[in-house]
Amino acid sequence: MTATQPQTVTPMVDLRGVRKSFGALEVLRGIDLTVAPGEVTVLLGPSGSGKSTLLRTINHLEKVDRGFVGVDGELIGYRRSGDRLHELAERHILRQRTHIGFVFQNFNLFPHLTALDNVAEAPISAQGRPRAEALSEARELLGRVGLADFAEQYPRRLSGGQQQRVAIARALALRPKLLLFDEPTSALDPELVGEVLDVMRDLARSGTTMVVVTHEIGFAREAADTVVFLDEGRIVEQGPPDQVLDAPREGRTAAFLGKVLH
Repeated sequence: MTATQPQTVTPMVDLRGVRKSFGALEVLRGIDLTVAPGEVTVLLGPSGSGKSTLLRTINHLEKVDRGFVGVDGELIGYRRSGDRLHELAERHILRQRTHIGFVFQNFNLFPHLTALDNVAEAPISAQGRPRAEALSEARELLGRVGLADFAEQYPRRLSGGQQQRVAIARALALRPKLLLFDEPTSALDPELVGEVLDVMRDLARSGTTMVVVTHEIGFAREAADTVVFLDEGRIVEQGPPDQVLDAPREGRTAAFLGKVLH
């Protein structure tokens, strides 16, 4: 009788040796990071530490100089041929991106479309789904983010917090395997931050795989499975929130938290 082998879970995100420079400035200096399916990973660090660039490499908005990025077992942006990587055609990269939702700082909604049509647009144009089906699902998603009554409003009639919640619904409309958030509350007035974080907490509780760049330490403490602290393009420390936030092992982590928590 043979012993059963433990099942290995394919990481949802797998970064190996990722390096990225802009001119002479090396922004990412050999990043190794894995995120398991259903996990929430929060990236913390000072401005210029490489957090947003790292996030943008995951869906190939930034091409890596060295290393590779995988999502759910698929190489992102490239195909492997022997020992060489060849960049995919743009249409293939766009197809890959439909599986990776991205929520930006500044909403990026189409101003000429209603909230409903903003959410339904990509499933229709990028995935070829029937319009009636896409609109029906868009209404459900707007309800999920607390905006059922605002479906016919244009972005200019919505608060910043409402616009960001529409942007989250739009990202969910593609039924992504993974959601990326790049400082989703940084452009909001303080009183509107909570409504966006509430939606993100609900997503975390529902088992959505998320990688979040944020300065919201309370969200990291509550919702993250793993907190990753970056500085000068390197991962300085990572672990469960209570360890990284309450008992950091590295002086740079402690110094950063000392500034943002007081």
